[in-house]
Amino acid sequence: MAAILSVASTSILGKAGWGVGMVIVLMLVLIGVFFDIMGLAAAAAKETPFHAMAAERVRGAKQAIYIVRNADRFSNFCNDVIGDMTGVISGSATAIVVTNLLWSMNADSVWMTTAVSVTFTGLVSALTVGGKALGKSFAIHYSTSIVLLIGKCFYFLDSKLHIRLFTKKRDKSKQRKRGNSRAARTD
Repeated sequence: MAAILSVASTSILGKAGWGVGMVIVLMLVLIGVFFDIMGLAAAAAKETPFHAMAAERVRGAKQAIYIVRNADRFSNFCNDVIGDMTGVISGSATAIVVTNLLWSMNADSVWMTTAVSVTFTGLVSALTVGGKALGKSFAIHYSTSIVLLIGKCFYFLDSKLHIRLFTKKRDKSKQRKRGNSRAARTD
C-alpha cells in the first residue's frame, strides 16, 4: 500500500509546483498526526463511559465500545500502518518538492542546494515530531471524546452509507449450549 501511495504521490508531485507540493506534504503530515491521535486515544480510553452512553442510546457508543475492546488492533493500524506510512511518503514527497524548488530556482551552487534541502527537511521533520508530541498529549487527555467521535463517524458510515466496518456478533440463540452434549449421564 505504501508503494502504491508513494508512486501516486510522486507522479502528482512531479507535475505540480513546489508550493502545491508543500501543501500536499503538509496534508500528509497532518494525516499522520491525526491517525496517531486516533490510535493513542483508543489505547488510552476506558470502556465504562461508553457502556453508559450506549445505555442512553448515544449514537456511536456501540462502535466506540468495539474500538476500545479492540484497541490493540485499532491502535496498531492507526499508529503503525497509517501513521508510519504517511511519514515515509511525506519524506519522499519532501525530497520531490525540494528538487522541484531547486529546479525552478536554477540553483547551481552546492551551498544553495544544501541550505534549501536542510531547511525543508528540517521543517517537515519538526512539524511531524512536534505534531505527534502535541497530539499524544491531546489524545491522552481527551481519549473518551475522541473515541466517541470516531464511533460516531463509524455509525454514520454504517447507518447512512451502509459501509459496515465492524461485524455483528452471532445470535446467541443459534449457538450451541456449553458443555459436552455427548457426555455420559451420571444418575
